[in-house]
Amino acid sequence: MGWKHRLIGAGFAACRAPGLTRIVGRRAQGLGAILMFHHVRAWRERAYAPNRELEITPGFLDETLRLLARRGWIVVSLDEAVERVRAGGGDRPFAALTFDDGYRDNEEWALPILAREKAPATFFATTGFMNRSARLWWLEVEEAVRRARAIEVEIGGVPITLSCASDPEKEKAAEKLLALLRASPQDEVDRVVGDLSRRHGVDGAALVEELCLDKKEIAALSAHPLLAIGAHTRGHPMLATISRERAFDEIAGGKADLEALTGKPIRHLAYPVGDPGSAGAREFAMAREAGYEAAVTTRPGMLFPEHAAHITALPRLSVNGRFQSIANLDALLTGLPFALWNRGRRVSA
Repeated sequence: MGWKHRLIGAGFAACRAPGLTRIVGRRAQGLGAILMFHHVRAWRERAYAPNRELEITPGFLDETLRLLARRGWIVVSLDEAVERVRAGGGDRPFAALTFDDGYRDNEEWALPILAREKAPATFFATTGFMNRSARLWWLEVEEAVRRARAIEVEIGGVPITLSCASDPEKEKAAEKLLALLRASPQDEVDRVVGDLSRRHGVDGAALVEELCLDKKEIAALSAHPLLAIGAHTRGHPMLATISRERAFDEIAGGKADLEALTGKPIRHLAYPVGDPGSAGAREFAMAREAGYEAAVTTRPGMLFPEHAAHITALPRLSVNGRFQSIANLDALLTGLPFALWNRGRRVSA
């Protein structure tokens, strides 16, 4: 486990200190939160899992919903969450559930739990995954490292050699590569990942075919009474690293593609990657220009009335697969970790 994950773990432990949440009260909790999920599927035991944070088990999703109920939170649609932010809140804290990318396991594993609990949710679909024209580049990196004994690559003009002889070395190598690529322009990511996949025999198209919902499946899900389909762009690029023209096509085009497929208005956008290096003021303005009612980032935080003025830059609470414990999630729901992370600022936009 890398330093970042150890730091997160230490933060969870600190926020569980006796009496600390009583001191903070509800000030840090705000109105509620938008929860972010990716994969939901049965865990396949393995030592090497560099994208582990993007995967939770169905059992933990079930526990999450039960924790919200015990805490007195209500689960609402993303539409209602936005309305409550604009209205300044309600009588109870609320959670909106969002699932990114358009993975088939969301239908197979998550939807039956959501249906049983009558919990509304938004599935954010990348139309390039749906159409089989985009790549799950972070999973291609994972697979390339899994197959390699060593990785030789050049990122940003700097040659890098990484040993991958053992599972711990593979984990470190993948973690380093993923961090470097997320800090690189999208064109560089595409070049590097394409080269890695060619060298190590990774079939990126097969990964998308195996893992992602197709057009027919997305269209069927759009008719489900508990589900809303949201846009996640066409090709899942880090928008802030590409031209304005291309970024607007990704933002507006994903909306248009899904509206043509489903026959329904697409009201919400999730920015790919969604951190400050991937989505900022330019992208927030483009989401408004493209006609979205709201858009969500991956910037960590709770929702406050002040977010009504930043409705295309809403924060989310990531349900992290590396820290699947109700104690950790309970700490997050207090809002205290985000108050500390954001240095007391309610809005990070």
